[in-house]
Amino acid sequence: MLAAAGLIAGWAAPGAGASQPLADRDVKDVSLKVNPSGEALIVYTRENGQRREVLAWGAVDAVHPSPIASQVQFKVDYAGGWRKYRKPVRNGFRDTCRPYDGPRLVWLVAACKAGDGSYWALQSWQRIQPMRGFAAFRPAHMRYELHLSHWTGPLGDLQVSPNWTYGGMWQGLFGRLLYRGKPVHGYRTPSDRRSDFHARYFYIDTYDSVWGQGWKRAAAKVTHNPNGGFCFSFVRDRPPPAYPSSEFRPPGNGERHRVTVMGPGVTPVVQWEGPGLGAYDRAADAVFDAVFDEWLAGDRACVRER
Repeated sequence: MLAAAGLIAGWAAPGAGASQPLADRDVKDVSLKVNPSGEALIVYTRENGQRREVLAWGAVDAVHPSPIASQVQFKVDYAGGWRKYRKPVRNGFRDTCRPYDGPRLVWLVAACKAGDGSYWALQSWQRIQPMRGFAAFRPAHMRYELHLSHWTGPLGDLQVSPNWTYGGMWQGLFGRLLYRGKPVHGYRTPSDRRSDFHARYFYIDTYDSVWGQGWKRAAAKVTHNPNGGFCFSFVRDRPPPAYPSSEFRPPGNGERHRVTVMGPGVTPVVQWEGPGLGAYDRAADAVFDAVFDEWLAGDRACVRER
């Protein structure tokens, strides 16, 4: 579903990027250290009970989208230094981490301020979930990914607004992702067969809806080129292909909604959350439409979602 689909043992796989997910899932007992050379040592316990030491380096912040420039990515040694140095680095690894004093992060596991003033963080979240409120039906669904990030400046700026769509018939969300004032976007929709290091997905969740109690995944929408935007309406819709049922699903707007996106480059995962809308309000809709025109003017894919 995403360019950053995972990593193979030793090095980042093609398509990896953003707050980079490490190879193992559902890990525990996680620790983070950073040395003066700008290398991070992540140690955790795998599902089989084995401890794993991971060395990561070589990336910070992000670059703006370009069809010819690669996005920044970590180099990753899952052998704890054996691949890079032919020996483990745990002995003599000089940790420069100081207490974290950076911006608030969602799903934070560990974070620190390194000796050079840069920030490192690990976040754990269930990125891959079935859409339209379905329960998990594939092995990858609902597993926790551990994401590593490294940055020196501002985070990705996730801007989201609720909206009434299709003439007030439905509720929806729209928004955009910016980085240092410029849109974040890719040049093609990433998949398991092709990657785009610049592209990001907006993961849209709904809380306490007709689909059930708690948070449920509604959809995943890729950033649009060139505005970095997205739009989505909670409408009666069929599930994606190969789902357990092909029957229409009712609109899943809930009491609350949230949007989560992996930041550009190797910056952290960021999130927006807000309440659902009540009965249609023409005056409020006009305000939302004005914001829509500011953020997504000329976006032909979203014109009906205004």
